[in-house]
Amino acid sequence: MGVLDVHRLSPGELRLFARALLRDVEALEVMLASGAIQTGHRRIGCEQEMFLVDTFGRPRPVAMEMLEALDDPHFTTELGRFNLEVNQDSLPLAGGCFSRMERELWKQLGRARQIGMRFGAEVALTGILPTLRKSDLGMENLTPLERYRCLNEAMTEMGGGRYELRLSGSDELIVMQDSVMLESCCTSFQIHYQTDPEDFVNVYNVAQLITAPVLAAAVNSPMLFGRKLWQETRIPLFQQAIDTRRAAGSLRERSPRVTFGDRWLEGSVVALFRDAIARLPILLGAHIEEDSLSSFAAGRLPLLRALQVHNGTVYRWNRACYGLQEGVAHLRIENRVLPAGPTVCDEVANAAFFFGLMYRLPKVFPEVSGLMEFEQAQLNFAAAARSGLESQLFWPGSGLRPARALIQCELLPLARSGLEEAGVAKADIETYLGIIEERVSTGRTGASWIMSSVTSMRGERREKVLSALTRATIERQWAGDPVHRWAVARLDEGQLLSGDSVKVEEAMTTDLLTVRPEEPLEMARALMEWRQVHHLPVEADSGELLGILSLDRVVALLTGESHGDGLPVGDVMEPSPWTIGPERSIREAAATMARENADYLVVVEDGRAAGILTRIDIQRVAPELMESRAP
Repeated sequence: MGVLDVHRLSPGELRLFARALLRDVEALEVMLASGAIQTGHRRIGCEQEMFLVDTFGRPRPVAMEMLEALDDPHFTTELGRFNLEVNQDSLPLAGGCFSRMERELWKQLGRARQIGMRFGAEVALTGILPTLRKSDLGMENLTPLERYRCLNEAMTEMGGGRYELRLSGSDELIVMQDSVMLESCCTSFQIHYQTDPEDFVNVYNVAQLITAPVLAAAVNSPMLFGRKLWQETRIPLFQQAIDTRRAAGSLRERSPRVTFGDRWLEGSVVALFRDAIARLPILLGAHIEEDSLSSFAAGRLPLLRALQVHNGTVYRWNRACYGLQEGVAHLRIENRVLPAGPTVCDEVANAAFFFGLMYRLPKVFPEVSGLMEFEQAQLNFAAAARSGLESQLFWPGSGLRPARALIQCELLPLARSGLEEAGVAKADIETYLGIIEERVSTGRTGASWIMSSVTSMRGERREKVLSALTRATIERQWAGDPVHRWAVARLDEGQLLSGDSVKVEEAMTTDLLTVRPEEPLEMARALMEWRQVHHLPVEADSGELLGILSLDRVVALLTGESHGDGLPVGDVMEPSPWTIGPERSIREAAATMARENADYLVVVEDGRAAGILTRIDIQRVAPELMESRAP
């Protein structure tokens, strides 16, 4: 299938595309009724997303250069220039399919790694890259292809121009972003399962049912921007990263573009496509030459390109897909929940667990929708993402159970019998389900390894910890052992950071005390003495930075002959503080301090104080810069 020119549509193009979309849905219904969709085959596949990083473990935006050098249609772009994806050819669910999947992934990743070395890039498999900084999410790192630019424009306009991310776990994170680039923080291992059209409804519902326990065993993304959040932070991050809904005064329900769903599937696969068309406006389109109904009537299987384009902008965690392979039409379920990493064998083990349950459970539960309320499946999904193996999950016939017990006692035996019935080689079953069994029994998921490693380096500077964590992850990935056998990361595994490598946002203090201009000077002095800080930003109620107070000036006013008792902060603040942006390097910050003979810089983003950077902060991350500071 050729590459379509996917773009934003004029009103006239929109009408033509919408007509083609409706014709595709109608054509699919006719194909289903006439038995034109393949049956009796169980094929599996996967898509491997990855980060590209430099020697410090930081994002390396060289995807376009690597793609040109790779010259392989299996590799493709992702939203960020520091991401790549490789698509694997489908395999029958039989024999040594999983060991073959692992070998092929190693081969593809090995080639990507070899090519990456030419451009100073290493390949990293992780759900969220620990070293990501907010400054990495600028538009300069958006992959320079028209469809990504159009997608960003359409979603951002629909959402009102801003995306607000709110997450809380052990830490809390509240971030504003003006583009869809937050999506580039997430990389996944997406897996595909082909099924018969007459069985699609119940098989899809089984996928919804098992997603939570499979995810609970696979969590690998517990941090974002150095904050400890959910065990699989990718889930809420991705849901909020491209949420185009605007807040409104009414209670009207609005459908998100990223969704687990709100009900069990009924009828046929067409119901999923109809629901997406009815609830979600067309974002992008293309010129569609084929009339799918006419093609099918003439004896040709249609490509259903309009349906595929629209479906590509609807991000169900379990997504229905239509495709043609070797001239045969088929239906498959794409599971988008699993994170990339920690290793290839861990990823393939996750896939084997999922596919074994997909094969076996439709026979055990011939009508999933009658066994429990869909709300329970939704709650399971959120609980698994938040707490991983420590979650409590509801299961038909068992009620609420600890995830570990449910997986060990019920689901692993079902997955094993499913793979055996499918004709998967015994060695593959033992190898990959054995990894899941050991991971669950030890409780050592990728997420728990990350958190244990961070705990072991407690007290060290955050940027050093995250660099060490990323470099240790890469080293252990290429060694090949599953994550439950990994030793925790050590601080000396990271690369020494230079002043050009560290950004201001990584070294600044973000736990800011601020005062408003109308508050009394005595209040400011008390705050500064309580927290032992020497500089206090002054903010308006809107958050706008108005000025700064220095402790020396406050003390002088309150103890001098003139006495500053009763003076408002606004009367004595310095209205033009030294400032710098969070995306600047520590070297630039040190040079600014030297030039201005300053001891601090207020870090400002969008006119608001994001943090404060002092000489002490720079001394901690790049002491050589302070040693060379001008007197």
